[in-house]
Amino acid sequence: MAKIIYTYTDEAPMLATHSFLPIIQAFASAADVEVDTRDISLAGRIVAAFADRLPADQQEADALAELGELAKSPEANIIKLPNISASVPQLKAAIAELRSQGIDLPAYPDEVVTDEDRDVRARYDAVKGSAVNPVLREGNSDRRAPRSVKEYARKHPHSMGAWAADSKTAVATMGEHDFRSNERSVTIAADDTLTIRHIAADGTETVLRDGLQVLAGEIVDATFLSAKALDAFLAAQVQRARDEHVLFSVHLKATMMKVSDPIIFGHVVRAFLPAVFERYGAQLSAAGLTGENGLAAILSGLSELDEATAAGVKQAIEDGLEQGPRLAMVNSDRGITNLHVPSDVIVDASMPAMIRQSGHMWGPDGEEADTLAVIPDSSYAGIYQAVIEDCQANGAFDPTTMGSVPNVGLMAQKAEEYGSHDKTFTIAADGRVEVVDASGAVLLSHEVEAGDIWRACQTKDVPVRDWVKLAVTRARASETPAVFWLDADRAHDAELIKKVQDELPKHDTEGLDIQILSPVEATKLSIRRIREGLDTISVTGNVLRDYNTDLFPILELGTSAKMLSVVPLLNGGGLFETGAGGSAPKHVQQLVEENHLRWDSLGEFMALAESFRHLSTATGNARAGVLAETLDAATGTFLDENRSPSRKVGEIDNRGSHFWLARYWAEELAAQTEDAALAEAFAPVAQALVAQTATIEQELVDAQGGPVDLGGYYRVDTDLADAAMRPSASLNAIVAQLRG
Repeated sequence: MAKIIYTYTDEAPMLATHSFLPIIQAFASAADVEVDTRDISLAGRIVAAFADRLPADQQEADALAELGELAKSPEANIIKLPNISASVPQLKAAIAELRSQGIDLPAYPDEVVTDEDRDVRARYDAVKGSAVNPVLREGNSDRRAPRSVKEYARKHPHSMGAWAADSKTAVATMGEHDFRSNERSVTIAADDTLTIRHIAADGTETVLRDGLQVLAGEIVDATFLSAKALDAFLAAQVQRARDEHVLFSVHLKATMMKVSDPIIFGHVVRAFLPAVFERYGAQLSAAGLTGENGLAAILSGLSELDEATAAGVKQAIEDGLEQGPRLAMVNSDRGITNLHVPSDVIVDASMPAMIRQSGHMWGPDGEEADTLAVIPDSSYAGIYQAVIEDCQANGAFDPTTMGSVPNVGLMAQKAEEYGSHDKTFTIAADGRVEVVDASGAVLLSHEVEAGDIWRACQTKDVPVRDWVKLAVTRARASETPAVFWLDADRAHDAELIKKVQDELPKHDTEGLDIQILSPVEATKLSIRRIREGLDTISVTGNVLRDYNTDLFPILELGTSAKMLSVVPLLNGGGLFETGAGGSAPKHVQQLVEENHLRWDSLGEFMALAESFRHLSTATGNARAGVLAETLDAATGTFLDENRSPSRKVGEIDNRGSHFWLARYWAEELAAQTEDAALAEAFAPVAQALVAQTATIEQELVDAQGGPVDLGGYYRVDTDLADAAMRPSASLNAIVAQLRG
């Protein structure tokens, strides 16, 4: 029997799985397709990391490692739902919850002193950030808005805030002494083993990383961000926000760039509250409260200080927030600022939301205001400034007429910056960092100072060439111009451009419009065409893949969760991603308080259809193809009939949307003529769902309104979650009957 792996993840997508997966399994069984699960949730990965130290009844297999191997095989068919990209505060919260549930896990060691500390920290660090994505992404990314989604967005446009011509909103970025300006890059001539070493000013040599395997044709980059320049830049931006009477905000990617960006975040906290750290810096540092985990961690950690110092720090923070520029808020009602938690404000989601909202963020007074958006590294900051300037000149975009910017993204085999975590270091002393090959020859070198953030990253040759091929394939299939977003003045991009120019002639590009432009110029071209109702494929590296597939969908569709995300794996398998999960925590909070889950599973519907389609092609299972086509048709009806979840209690929520999708899907299967036996099997299912619609809807609405106990946040009690997410006995009985 053919198999699809449906990943079990975190937060709202995980809860939705408890409702939707039984429906998927029932429908798939009719086509002899098994839908199995693998737990790659944050909690599951933590427990798996310590399996050898836990009693047998608490051990879990390393599902992520298993799927990582599967992703390299032609048989792979994986549906990947959004998972938590854990910051340290989230990781600690998950550990605490698991320990409270009786799992004998060690505490996260803030300080590494012993070998035991080192081992525990290494295991936890392997779970932090975006650990899931590089393992599974053995292919490049093809993300686009399906036609049904685009048509729905035009018929039912989301709200867009008006832009004022005199808006003071702007992006501030370093432009010098940062990762972009200091980058150096080399293409490796032959397979080799590299070493990264630091040579201090006094001649002391320290190996930062050895045994780094590289392949012929691989691009290796090295760069650093000057701590001294960063601090000067941040101090200037705090003053600028004060002078211009705008909100101050910082936008980083502390989840994906899990080493560098938390460090930068700490610099921002210290720059915004200089008096706090001038007076209490030594005591805070001794307690591990440097700002890297945000203001919330400092405030919650004050119990580690003596009473007088704790009171002084708290008062100094309050004074600093009062005297500084107004700080953008995550939740003004609860006093949660832009600087509270590094994972609360993620650049690829927060910047599009700000642009969609008239260039505003929320201030401490609960009102919207113009904002200075601080993005320290200048590698990609310019794309947001270009969009802001366009909106200031031309007003908000119009979702009823605007074009689209689908994306072909280079991400296979940990390509580019997102693969830099194990090669990112805070420099301990003034000196020089070198990347040397096995012969001792220096390939890349930087003069650095203590506190600088240095990193290296790799991009293998095979993924780059596959990326170019995918771009050409997508451009021809959609008859759409494609633009490689590459900056000839940036070292890494210059090496990529050589490969693109070498690879393009190997493909049939006759009649295609394919260009190479810098990210800023590519942005300007794309948004000009958007306003003309035209589509433009953005062909980007790994980070811009993330940024663009939030920026344009959020402006165009109101959310990035409605994008179709297909990853054709290098060895022939398929990975199907279901959209973003940035709002998932708020959704869980509402469910727990009101038993209403507003998570929209549209991404799951679209990914599932593509998964069935791939399985049909790969295995010759014609019925899987019928499931794919009928599911697509059902999704179109679902959108036309507006069966997406509401935000309000007492109206349709995630569970109700699953019912309607099941009903429309069953009706499509019963009506299709390609497989008579399948139509016959689903006719009574469709009839039952139609006949019991009113009853099912009432059961689903009646379940709402009160609090829900899930038994946990990071690890829920399965029985409690099933009960909460499957409250309709009538629907459950029909699904059970279909499965036999």
